[in-house]
Amino acid sequence: MNNEMIITLLASFAAALSFAAFAFPFLQKSDKKEKYKSIIEKRRKDLFHTNRNPNIISEESVSARDNMAMFYTFQRLAGNMADKSRDKMLQAGIRNPKAHIKFMITRAVAPVSFVILASLYFSILPENKALSASVEIGILIIGALFCFKLPDILIKNKILKRQEEINLTFSDALDMMLICVQGGIGLEQTIDRVAGEIVDTSEVLAEELGILSAEMAMLNDRKQALQDFARRVGSGAGKNFSTALIQAEQYGTSVSDTMRVMSDELRDIRMAAAERKAAALPPMLTVPMILFFLPALFVVILGPAGISVSMTFGS
Repeated sequence: MNNEMIITLLASFAAALSFAAFAFPFLQKSDKKEKYKSIIEKRRKDLFHTNRNPNIISEESVSARDNMAMFYTFQRLAGNMADKSRDKMLQAGIRNPKAHIKFMITRAVAPVSFVILASLYFSILPENKALSASVEIGILIIGALFCFKLPDILIKNKILKRQEEINLTFSDALDMMLICVQGGIGLEQTIDRVAGEIVDTSEVLAEELGILSAEMAMLNDRKQALQDFARRVGSGAGKNFSTALIQAEQYGTSVSDTMRVMSDELRDIRMAAAERKAAALPPMLTVPMILFFLPALFVVILGPAGISVSMTFGS
């Protein structure tokens, strides 16, 4: 196989990868819609069974304290940590009703496991490689603290990513809601329709709005549905949206005016965030340019002159 054949195969492979990277997002659209529909349909079924028999509590609506009834002793020790952990799981998009229990158990077990494994490792080390007692204790303490905080760090990063995606696309969703509301469509149908439209743009926001529309249609209390939506999104544009709608319903103000004001505010906030990132870009690029760009530039500029000088003195 000669060099031309190798170059041709590599170019064909690169072209195939480029086409696959271009076509892959379009192939995922149907998967996103199917996942969105399955989540909303499951939520509707849970709410339907709950409304038919109030004694049956759906998995999504089970509170943290009810879930931990079997762990009464652990609940007394945990206190409000169970409710906070449940809220964190919802904000991270983890809707398993037992997820917060697993999260709390992981935070408790991980440091103990690390201490046991590290102690076993230190015990089997030979004498010439053994560490001092103070170093071993320091490693155990730092490792245990890291293992204790690691689950919380991972969940918090996931929450921040979801909130950032929601804040980025919520102003566009509000614009579509405003058009539907001004066209005479009800609020529940508006939210459901907008959720179906933005599933390709933001899967996270589409799921949350779809669950909100299902709860507003199935529950008797619209305020409770909006409060649950604010609890799931945590903070940012989604929480402000639910608070504004609750106040609009409470004081009888226009929903369309509320949405218009919120849309303008969110767009201004998004523009200010983009300007802030743009202003912070030059200082961030200074060190990479000094380390990577300038040396290459000096080599390109001074390299030929250096070669000519060396050849002159060498001859």
